[in-house]
Amino acid sequence: MTGRSRYPSSVFVGDTFCYFSGMTFAVVGILGHFSKTMLLFFIPQVLNFLYSVPQLLHLVPCPRHRLPRYNPKTNLLEMSTTVFKVSDLNVLGWLCMRVFKVLRLVHLKEGTREKKDYVECNNLTLINFVLLWRGPTHEETLVQILLIIQVNIISAFR
Repeated sequence: MTGRSRYPSSVFVGDTFCYFSGMTFAVVGILGHFSKTMLLFFIPQVLNFLYSVPQLLHLVPCPRHRLPRYNPKTNLLEMSTTVFKVSDLNVLGWLCMRVFKVLRLVHLKEGTREKKDYVECNNLTLINFVLLWRGPTHEETLVQILLIIQVNIISAFR
């Protein structure tokens, strides 16, 4: 199955397998007392959660789909964005966006559309962050970068 699921994938294992494999990791980690080792596998997911908190708590508007946008003209993935009014942000949301902008963790474009009170920012996910850092990227390259991040995190704690 591994050979068939490489890019371009001819097999999609589906949600059920993803849930099953995740629970298998969790059960093995708990029963085998590998909780610290298992945490290493989940660090990218924890980082993704922490980066996504402003959208998950609705401090910043959160669209239904936050996956990267596919550009058929270039055959590349681009970071997905959300557009909202500045007035839609509360003080905490505005502060989060300013801090993220200073730390270069977000692409914040002010004054979009006809009126100047609209703001456009990338969706806050690890995948979109990689696209922010790297620029538009082919899907195969993006997957390799994400796997390299995973391997480097695990290797850093060996």
